[in-house]
Amino acid sequence: MLPKLILNLIAALCLMLSAATALWAENRVAMIIGNSDYEFVTPLDNPGNDANDLSVALEGLGFNVFLGLDQNRADMLTLIRDFLEAGQTADVSLLFYAGHGFQVSAQNYLVPVDAQLTSVADLQNATIPLQSIIAGMEQNPGIKFVFLDACRDNPFEGSLDDTGVTVSEGLARIGNAADFMISFATQPDNVAYDGVGRNSFFTESLLSHLYTPGQFISDLMINVRKDVLAATGGRQIPWENSSLTRQFQFDPSPATVSAETLLWQVSAEAKDPKLLQLYAERYPEGVHLPEVMAFLEQAEAGGEIQSRAVEEEEGNTKADRLWELARRSRMRPLLAFYLEQYPTGKHAAAARRLIATMPVDEATNPGRLCERLATHPRDATATTAGIPYAQLAQNAFTAIQACQSAAAASPNLPHYTALLARATAAAGDQAQALVYYRDAAERGDLRALVSLGLITENGMGVPADATAALDLYERAANKGSADGMINLAVSLFEGIGIEKDAGRAVKLLQEAADLGSPIATFNLGVLAQDGTAGAPEDALDYFKRAARAGEVRGYVAAAILLDEGRGVPRDPAEAANLMLRGAAEDGGQSIAELTEKSTNWSRDTLRAVQERLKAAGHYTSGIDGRSGPNFIAALEKWRNGGFVAQVLTN
Repeated sequence: MLPKLILNLIAALCLMLSAATALWAENRVAMIIGNSDYEFVTPLDNPGNDANDLSVALEGLGFNVFLGLDQNRADMLTLIRDFLEAGQTADVSLLFYAGHGFQVSAQNYLVPVDAQLTSVADLQNATIPLQSIIAGMEQNPGIKFVFLDACRDNPFEGSLDDTGVTVSEGLARIGNAADFMISFATQPDNVAYDGVGRNSFFTESLLSHLYTPGQFISDLMINVRKDVLAATGGRQIPWENSSLTRQFQFDPSPATVSAETLLWQVSAEAKDPKLLQLYAERYPEGVHLPEVMAFLEQAEAGGEIQSRAVEEEEGNTKADRLWELARRSRMRPLLAFYLEQYPTGKHAAAARRLIATMPVDEATNPGRLCERLATHPRDATATTAGIPYAQLAQNAFTAIQACQSAAAASPNLPHYTALLARATAAAGDQAQALVYYRDAAERGDLRALVSLGLITENGMGVPADATAALDLYERAANKGSADGMINLAVSLFEGIGIEKDAGRAVKLLQEAADLGSPIATFNLGVLAQDGTAGAPEDALDYFKRAARAGEVRGYVAAAILLDEGRGVPRDPAEAANLMLRGAAEDGGQSIAELTEKSTNWSRDTLRAVQERLKAAGHYTSGIDGRSGPNFIAALEKWRNGGFVAQVLTN
């Protein structure tokens, strides 16, 4: 059974305690190596930061961390020995390596900072064969994780006497032992990028998702892959090989609402203009933006925003909630706000350590500024929400400057050229935007391919050409674009410029859903409900998956099935849970359904919603399954942060 919302405070606290106890009872060890400052080959910018930052995160998740920065071969061997020894009694063993790595004859080698190679014969004495570490980990009990952010260009290319062997870029596919998950920053035999900020694209995404409570490792890796695909325009696709025999959660705490909704609720409770402004900047298309702007306008107009006295126990709860949100979202302003409010709080030391791993200001970094100002909302990541077109138009000149600089600084990443194209189009120069889009598309950028397909399909500054548009969508889909798959599927369903093929269209939507596309997943639910893709009983799982991935329409859609018993057994309690989750996360649709359209819902489901609101302390009227002023007020209080506990558990 999928997670259910538990609102009873005592039950929630018990669940949180059980989860925390389970985390610390599990023996977790990790070896984190980041090699940046190479003596004889090209130094790297990010691995040291990647390793240091990940070590801080994993220590906060109960790992005993063996950290090595800029390790020579002797130091690496010592660290590996200590890690493998500690792993002999571990429930979870994890290896993370960032630095130079390459393959010779399909065998992978990690490169210490003092490595100096002139021939293949030097490999054994100058590098560390990855397989030697894997073999040692195979002897350990429990589950094992290997994360390799080491797929950069071969630093010895052209300098090795490689007669009789094959020296290749990237790392080779590995992994067949039981209870392993081996993750590469990019697909086998390909090259990963070092990143344009403090961290690599892969590690930044990994850090951004580790603290999502209740998230299974399979979902985490889908989110990482989706983020890296978006951030690199499809040039880098993380890949993993898993033989795990059980699921794993880095943070086994009960799942909560999204980071966006948590930020809104924390901000609404605190009634602090700085936090509200942070929400507006971080989520320019956020579902709570109208409420945020109303708060800010009231504050700017000099209106008095009422606050109430906070009891000590309640204050501790708020501090914990703020800390968990700051740690999960990795937003420096939230950590600074926590330290400002609770300088001697129980999480203050951890907050200071975490904030030290974050850049003070990346405004001078053209890549980061370009991403923040010009990213398409469908390319949103854990750290970049994306900008609506109208808002981009207001800052188009600044975005164009930043993206021009970013494209020049990272010529091997056409994604910045695609962002430059979007900014140029927003500025009104469609002809020049087409030049940039074509350049980026020719070099394989996913967003450029999809955008150029839409431009070609609709004849925006070019003659409309459905066949050419389909070719662009096909190219994007083949390279891993979920949007390319969706657009191609729509054409196949409707027979636009191509013969209808519902079977292939469904397969494309399934591929897009596997890549983490919430829209594709939701549409599969609609198709399953109609019996077009799968069976009606499959629709419930699709809608729930879509909601978890960010398509908030999934909450109401799933709740309707459970309320009516459409293709699944009736379950008013679960329907109520989903509607309350939707009430917190969507743009008001769930509340409208429960109040303005209350006659569409069974009395059982409405009573279950009332019971949960009453348990949370918001609803004081009778449990009658009817809408009314008190019911509406309780739902609004729930939505606006006045909750006691909102958790998900299996």
